[in-house]
Amino acid sequence: MELTVADIRDWLAEDVGANDLTSEAVIPAGTRCRASLLLKERGVVCGLDVAGAVFRELDPEVSIEALRADGDLLEPCELARIEGDARAIFAGERLALNLLGRLSGIATLTRRYVDAVRGTGARVLDTRKTTPGLRALEKEAVRRGGGTNHRFGLYDGILIKDNHLRLGGGIRQAVAGAAAGGFPVEVECETLDQVREALEAGADRILLDNMTTSQLADAVRLAAGRVELEASGGITIDTVRAVAETGVDFISIGALTHSARALDVSLEVLP
Repeated sequence: MELTVADIRDWLAEDVGANDLTSEAVIPAGTRCRASLLLKERGVVCGLDVAGAVFRELDPEVSIEALRADGDLLEPCELARIEGDARAIFAGERLALNLLGRLSGIATLTRRYVDAVRGTGARVLDTRKTTPGLRALEKEAVRRGGGTNHRFGLYDGILIKDNHLRLGGGIRQAVAGAAAGGFPVEVECETLDQVREALEAGADRILLDNMTTSQLADAVRLAAGRVELEASGGITIDTVRAVAETGVDFISIGALTHSARALDVSLEVLP
């Protein structure tokens, strides 16, 4: 995962500040301990290396033994063993668990969607609806869950949306202007008439926004394999299979990152 020492130090500064008042008050300096990282519910684990990096920043000599791997679908179990300076482990505990639980929750929700469309040929995409500062980690979690990353930012892909069209002269003019930049051009369409216009304009991919399954199937027939089609908007775990069965190539799900519930993980000191 893409992670820097500066990231970890910033996160620790938010939580630990100058020092951990409680641990320094009750744990003698130099005390060592052994602890387990535990997964408390079924899910896809993600973020073990990130959690390890947190503890290593506080105690470079900490020993971390991973017992499972990112991407594993697991029942409740022990994920890793940690041994090192007790004050350092306690200072890093909450940050490490927050990251591990958050990323595992995203990977787990993604796996549910991926499993739901298995066999249809449709791929599950994430979006830019991520936590500021955590996009790279959250998109990695999507990959660990079996999903596919959409663009990482505004800098690496062209997606012409409704507001662009309002000020950009409509679909034909917007697509023509965007194509000059050398990137594949995706355009958002809300109606079948817009789909026809986008096809005629030469769009490379069409985002079918908030369409019914009937409309999606019609769009698939209109495109006839000439461009990639992406369904988006209000798609849930209960509806995603029906959307996939219309024949679209991609299904983008903002909920993968903006609504995933963190998995229950904990750290327990061993005797």
